[in-house]
Amino acid sequence: MPQPQTRVAADPRPLTGEPLCLDLLNTRWIDDAGPHDLLESTDGLATWLHTAGLHHRAPASAETLQALLDTRETLLALVNGEHSPETRSALNAVLAHGAVHHSLASHGPETHENTDEPHWLPAWLAAADYLKLLDAAPGRIKHCGNCILHFYDTTKNGTRRWCSMAICGNRAKAARHYERTRTRSDRH
Repeated sequence: MPQPQTRVAADPRPLTGEPLCLDLLNTRWIDDAGPHDLLESTDGLATWLHTAGLHHRAPASAETLQALLDTRETLLALVNGEHSPETRSALNAVLAHGAVHHSLASHGPETHENTDEPHWLPAWLAAADYLKLLDAAPGRIKHCGNCILHFYDTTKNGTRRWCSMAICGNRAKAARHYERTRTRSDRH
């Protein structure tokens, strides 16, 4: 018998679609209304799991939420440059909950991510994703120059500075213009 579909709220975050580890960090944001945290409830968790495409693979439970909150704090510390033995141990503890298994199917090779408990899967995937980004190009993991969001810089020359040119880039340009205009009027 098919499971009833749960209605999930639209994702309210200003930036989605980043690699999973950064998308997890971006569950906290600040806008004109103040600070927000999508992971303040299991309803928000359900929204994040749906946006991340994990809603069929992990439960929107208190256990999943706690695993993600702990992993988010560890990833934030690492992205901010805190590479202490304690922080590395915390990430390794998350990674210890799962593994990638390879098999040969009739159509060719397959890989499957498995965790010891289903509620660890999103946190484990985010931690493993962070390692992939570190291995590929750690300098492309960036913090927006105007807000608290993070992004993976995919520009050709690697010089992206804002999470969104339309929002943060324009705000930064407008602030610089205002400052130049104010400085000129102060001189006269």
